Amino acid sequence: MLKKSILVLVAALAVGVAYAQDTLKKVKDSGTITMGVRESSGVLSYTLGGSKYVGYHVAICEKAIENIEKAVGKKLNVQFQPVTSQNRIPLMQNGTIDIECGSTTNNATRQKDVSFANTTFVEEVRMAVKANSSIKSIADLKGKTVATTTGTTSVQTLRKNKRAEGLEFKELFGKDHSDSFLLVESGRADAFVMDGSLLAGLIARSKNPKDYKIVGEVLSVEPIAIMTRKDDAAMLKIVNATIADLVKSGEIFKLYDKWFMQPTVPSGAVVNLPMSDALRNVLKHPNNLPAEEFAKKVAS
Repeated sequence: MLKKSILVLVAALAVGVAYAQDTLKKVKDSGTITMGVRESSGVLSYTLGGSKYVGYHVAICEKAIENIEKAVGKKLNVQFQPVTSQNRIPLMQNGTIDIECGSTTNNATRQKDVSFANTTFVEEVRMAVKANSSIKSIADLKGKTVATTTGTTSVQTLRKNKRAEGLEFKELFGKDHSDSFLLVESGRADAFVMDGSLLAGLIARSKNPKDYKIVGEVLSVEPIAIMTRKDDAAMLKIVNATIADLVKSGEIFKLYDKWFMQPTVPSGAVVNLPMSDALRNVLKHPNNLPAEEFAKKVAS
């Protein structure tokens, strides 16, 4: 009996490994595709409540799913799975989600575990503070309390700056971006270091947007991309082809305008973040370079 159970377990694991590299087969067999989404990643991906998720990256993924349905020859049941900065990669690896449509930075370390589609957003890491704050730059953080989100690359950026400039400050970690922003809102933290677009989105949807401002020098420039399972070439090809079609038709620029320059649901808040030259360039010359190489290319 034990031997039989072990054989069943081994067989199940083998199927899991096979699916890990063949998402198209997985979703075709199950009839369901699961999209990893964020609760509060600015206007890239956020919840409206009631299991409804929207945003710039969610919209791009929905277009990709339409093409995935064509590839597998059937209509798929689309499910949304909220993920965090800490669990998004493990949930991709274990098959819980099939495509991740949030605010994930493509970097060399993560490329060892997952694959990234071509860059669809370029992020600049900065700081959000209260409007009456005296903080204007990283140097002003000395002796202050700084919030950031657990599991994000902004934590690494913050630590690098801390070492480089010899600053001493207390760090507080929110489990998600809305929690980190709440630390500033409640006065427990003096600044929140995070992707500029996420900060702008959180401020726009806060109770009193005029009470906050984004300040300081750009700490890093990072490519943000849709994530798929490692070594799943067929899945990645469809996602990249979708992005290419959106760029060629001009639809991706309309999507950007809708989410970053126009009133957004449900509050009508406007992020007002024009498309950067860096993003226009990467859409014109598509690539999935990790942050380490991407930053050098932008700087050159």
